[in-house]
Amino acid sequence: MSQGPVFDEAFARQFEELLRWRRDVRRFRRDPVPAALVEELLAQTRLSPSVGHSQPWRWLAIDEPARREAVQASFQRCNADALASYEGERAALYARLKLEGLREAPVQFAVFCDHGTERGHGLGRRTMPEMLDYSVVAAITQFWLSARIHGLGVGWVSILEPAEIAAALGAPSDWKLIAYLCIGWPEADCAEPELVRAGWETGRG
Repeated sequence: MSQGPVFDEAFARQFEELLRWRRDVRRFRRDPVPAALVEELLAQTRLSPSVGHSQPWRWLAIDEPARREAVQASFQRCNADALASYEGERAALYARLKLEGLREAPVQFAVFCDHGTERGHGLGRRTMPEMLDYSVVAAITQFWLSARIHGLGVGWVSILEPAEIAAALGAPSDWKLIAYLCIGWPEADCAEPELVRAGWETGRG
């Protein structure tokens, strides 16, 4: 019986450090990211677990200016609505937060879950169909950690209108938007979450 790899204590410490430095990045340099590196990171997502081995993630690169402008417009609408929901000091603090890197990040992906996929033959989805979505989240997490190893930052933009984004990007009707990711070289590295540094929330990792 073959034995799997042994991850020693030094590796374990490094892995914990990777988790500590995996942060949601919103401030990017505009320097380009090598296409070969992006392809390598995407290839590694195929190692991610998925229900029934369905691999339902669909990564749609957003390069065209018109598409990026549509995403930015959606963010601005949602952000304005969110700001209006706060009052007083909390509203003032929200207005100062940097919540996305849509104009700066050189690489951007809309990540969908293909709910129409026949791959996996429905295994594991009858009682928990949301496992398809969770599988995509697992792949995103794996991509994120791999990106951090190479010094890249990733920002997950959730202040968006999913249906409007899917329509603007021409996604098939059975694709569900799970994430919009901004990817690039961070302006600066910090192990502390930006929302903690800004005073929005207290720090617990």
